Amino acid sequence: MTGYLLGALAVLAAVVGWKVRHRLRRQTRSRVTDEIIHQIETLGRVDAEDVEPVDLERARDEEDEFWAQTWDEPEEDW
Repeated sequence: MTGYLLGALAVLAAVVGWKVRHRLRRQTRSRVTDEIIHQIETLGRVDAEDVEPVDLERARDEEDEFWAQTWDEPEEDW
């Protein structure tokens, strides 16, 4: 009796694990529709409403800060 119960719980856990994995995998896939493909073909890009534009001034400042850093020369092992 206990063996059947453990077997049933193992099958239940496997099924639930598979369903959760399947749902997560389905959510992470991008949804490319015919409309998006048509927009890429005609415009060469996809116009998205939720995309934040790049702050070029901030990017320039961060790049300047990166290049202003001093780096230690690698030690030669002889």
